[in-house]
Amino acid sequence: MNSVTKKLQILETLNALDQTQTEKVLAYIKDMLTPKSEVEYKRTKREAMKEIRQALSRERRLKLSI
Repeated sequence: MNSVTKKLQILETLNALDQTQTEKVLAYIKDMLTPKSEVEYKRTKREAMKEIRQALSRERRLKLSI
């Protein structure tokens, strides 16, 4: 089976899916294509921003109590 035939079969299968199934498949493909280092970077950045927000919030509370 050549690559064109495989691609056509994939397209036919995707056309048979409903909207929710299609979105799940596309999300899965996107996850597979995203480099894991980028995912880890984003997760680390998200955690760092959360900690910064908490620290700033604590600092404001301390200034208000003085």
